[in-house]
Amino acid sequence: MDLPSFPASTSPILVFSLAFLTLFTGVRGTTFTFVNKCEYTVWPGVLANAGSPSLDSTGFELPSDASRSFIAPTGWSGRFWGRTGCNFDGSGSGSCATGDCGSGQVECNGAGAAPPATLAEFSLGTGGQDFYDVSLVDGYNVAMIVEGTGGSGMCASTGCVTDLNRICPAELRVGDGNACKSACEAFGSPEYCCSGEYNSPSSCKPSVYSQVFKSACPRSYSYAYDDPTSTFTCSGADYTVTFCPSMPSQKSSKDPTPTTTTTTSTTNGGDGSMSESGNMGSQTGSGSMVIDSGSESDTGSQAMLADGSYLAGLALGGSTRTLAASVLHSGLLFAVAALSLCFLQL
Repeated sequence: MDLPSFPASTSPILVFSLAFLTLFTGVRGTTFTFVNKCEYTVWPGVLANAGSPSLDSTGFELPSDASRSFIAPTGWSGRFWGRTGCNFDGSGSGSCATGDCGSGQVECNGAGAAPPATLAEFSLGTGGQDFYDVSLVDGYNVAMIVEGTGGSGMCASTGCVTDLNRICPAELRVGDGNACKSACEAFGSPEYCCSGEYNSPSSCKPSVYSQVFKSACPRSYSYAYDDPTSTFTCSGADYTVTFCPSMPSQKSSKDPTPTTTTTTSTTNGGDGSMSESGNMGSQTGSGSMVIDSGSESDTGSQAMLADGSYLAGLALGGSTRTLAASVLHSGLLFAVAALSLCFLQL
C-alpha cells in the first residue's frame, strides 16, 4: 500500500487532525461478550447478515460459568442463539437437540438456527444508533438477556428470563420439553405466520399463543409485528448476551417494562392445549418499527422510523450500514502513515 502524500504547505496540525479523525472514526468495533449461567454447556451460534463480515467464530462451545468475547466491526448486523443438547466428537462433528444449524460441526459456517430457538438480533450503527432485540418469533429454547454497557441513549436490557419450556402449551412442546415452538412453526397457518393476507401490522394480530410468550417475556418479540415493545436502541455500547440469567441485572430491573393493551379470553384444557376467543388488539402506532424478526414466513425486512423513512435489513440480511474489517484496517494504516508524515514535517 502506497503511503499518502500531502503538499509541502500542508499544516502539520491539519495533517494530525485528519489522522486523528481517521483513526477514531469508524475504527472502534463493538465487543460482544457471551456468558453461560446455565447448569449445562451451551454452544452459541453466530450468523452474520448478508454484507456483514464473519466474526472470529460462527459457533463455539461455552461451558457452564464460562464467557467469551468477540469484536464486531462498525455497521455489523446479524444474530446469535444458543444450541443445547449438543453431541460433538473429537473432530468437532455432531449435532444439537435444539437450535442446530445443520452444519454437522461446532462451527455453523453461515447457517442459521433451526427453530425453535431464542434469537438475539443486532444491527450496529455507523456513528448512530444500534438496534437490537430478542426474538421468540422462531420459538424458544433457552433463556437469554441482552445488556448494553458504556453506551448512550435508552440502552435498555431485553430478553427472556422466564423458562418458557415449563409453561409451553402441549401442542407447541418439543420432545421432552427442551424447546417450545412458535404457533407459526407448529401450525403453519397465515394468521400465525403473518403471511399472505395477514402480512401487515393491521391484519396480523397477536394470538393466544404469542400472548403466552409475551406475558412471560414482555420485552421479547412474540410475533412478527410485535415491534413497539420489543425493539431497543443504544449508541456506542458493548453488549453482553447471557444464557440462563438467574435474574435481570440491577440495570434491567430499573428499566420500565413495556406493556400492551389487549383483550383476550383464554382457557386451558386438561391436556395443556389453548383455546382463544375475543379481540386481540392491534399493537401499531406512530413511530413503531416494522421489522422481520427471522421467521421463514415473514417477508418484511425493514423498519419504519418516526420520520417515515425505512431502515432496511435489521433482522435479516441486506444492511446498507456495513463497514468491512478490511476498510477499517486500511483506515488505520492511513492514520499511522499520516501521523508519521506529520512528525517528519515538524
